[in-house]
Amino acid sequence: MTHQNGHSSSEKNLDIIDSPDDHFQDECAVFGIFGTPDAAAHTALGLHALQHRGQSATGIVTFDNSTAQFYTHRGMGRVSANYHDPSVMEGLKGSSAIGHNRYATTGENSLRNVQPLEADLDLGHVAIAHNGNIVNYPKLRSKLQKIGQIFHTSSDTEIVLQLMAKSLKENLIEKLNDALAEIVGAYAFVALVNDSMIGIRDPNGLRPLVLGKLGEAWVLASETCAFDIIGAEFIREIEAGEMVVIDQFGIKSHRHHPKTNVFNCVFEYVYFSRPDSISDGVSFYERRKHIGMELARESHVEADIVIPVPDSGVPAALGYAAASKIPFELGIIRNHYVGRTFIEPTAQIRHLGVRLKHNAIPTIIKGKRVILVDDSIVRGTTAKKIVRMILDAGATEVHLRIASPATKSTCHYGVDTPDEEELLANNYDHSGMVNYLGCTTLAFISIEALYNSVSTTQNLLHGSTTQQGDTPGYCFACFNKRYPIEIPAKADIRKFPDN
Repeated sequence: MTHQNGHSSSEKNLDIIDSPDDHFQDECAVFGIFGTPDAAAHTALGLHALQHRGQSATGIVTFDNSTAQFYTHRGMGRVSANYHDPSVMEGLKGSSAIGHNRYATTGENSLRNVQPLEADLDLGHVAIAHNGNIVNYPKLRSKLQKIGQIFHTSSDTEIVLQLMAKSLKENLIEKLNDALAEIVGAYAFVALVNDSMIGIRDPNGLRPLVLGKLGEAWVLASETCAFDIIGAEFIREIEAGEMVVIDQFGIKSHRHHPKTNVFNCVFEYVYFSRPDSISDGVSFYERRKHIGMELARESHVEADIVIPVPDSGVPAALGYAAASKIPFELGIIRNHYVGRTFIEPTAQIRHLGVRLKHNAIPTIIKGKRVILVDDSIVRGTTAKKIVRMILDAGATEVHLRIASPATKSTCHYGVDTPDEEELLANNYDHSGMVNYLGCTTLAFISIEALYNSVSTTQNLLHGSTTQQGDTPGYCFACFNKRYPIEIPAKADIRKFPDN
């Protein structure tokens, strides 16, 4: 039985350690496998590997050829909390499955929005899971409601099912193509349609989707780390604007949109993707080390030690230390077992909340000039507390170095980010940010240096660079406000209070 683990407003106030910090919040994860016994178990393992992309809810839908039935489990919370019961896994019968980990970016965080979403259409049953954001969802939803279509969730993913239901095409794949022709945004979909599994990537390639193989079974996932956990072989990335249809006869590919400019989300390289996942034959760990090396070349300062903010700042700090020849030290220890606090949230306790997650080591830091490396700053609230923690541990100087440019814009493509007025870089100039954070100096990597770090495998492996006035192939909108897909006016988005 699936339970909804909601929190009352009073409970939320107690949640010190889950209050907004200096990082963008994760996206969602999708996974699918076709043509293997124990498809549900493989899917649960794949979702476990992708847990970093969403922790609020998870779901699996399977299809059993022998009974021609779909089986479903959805629940709030993490993968381990939902699939540890053998009876749950035994109930998910079939040789094909899709799954989803949710971080709510569109729609309220409730059981009705947990994916995969399903619908019985005139030509059969459809289950679909989605990572991304459909930016014209409010407009499409309003249009469909006016002609009498009834929505059951506040998730933008449902718009795909609603558009399929409206389509007059004579098979489900064509109905899906009709829906894709109307939606605009950043998306990676996996779907089960009767006896087929489908993978879809948006025309600009903003959201990732990769293809693998496990024996004779085909696998789809947000990242390659999901292949590693089940022993699958990485085959290739799904191309921007591509749809793959997998059935008992193999795999077929076609384009659902004409070729256009590709804009991979650069934050996959900076933060989102797991370090052991691979892109273009290079791990994200290696890329992040290279970003740190570029950061050191741009913003060198005399210091005694380089310390990362764990865990996200570790690869960049290693690269920074290697390029600068300044010793690397783990001067901050992260507590990986932090849960919800029972302590009454007085002002003093809120101030101490950061120490539930991080604690400095004074014997390493005292009397040292410290270079403190993190991947990004959003609001600056946690960074300010960590700088203070390093100074309290006895550092004589704290030089804060950030492995991404200053964040100036909100993401509208499936990443949960604050409104622009909440972003540190929009509230202060450079000297104001230094004063607010309390650091000795502050430097962000430039857009050009970040581009050079991620743009090509050859640049990374051989150290060559290119001079680019723009960033072809990557979306840098959160840094430069150049949105590759037109976004609706804020007034249109706010027609639906759950968005």
